[in-house]
Amino acid sequence: MPIFEYQCKQCGHCFEQLVLNEKAPERACPRCGNAKAEKLMSCVNSLGGGKSAFCAPGASSRFS
Repeated sequence: MPIFEYQCKQCGHCFEQLVLNEKAPERACPRCGNAKAEKLMSCVNSLGGGKSAFCAPGASSRFS
């Protein structure tokens, strides 16, 4: 099942969303309710990490 990661353009909150239809309406942020969220590029989950490098805490130090 396709699970995509999004980041709210208003509050910056990152969240995951199961997407069954790409033509579905824009995703709403579960924290602030803003209807505009940006789809993020996810990392490959080869070691069971599960979160993208863009929203994971301490991501910049992991990859530098």
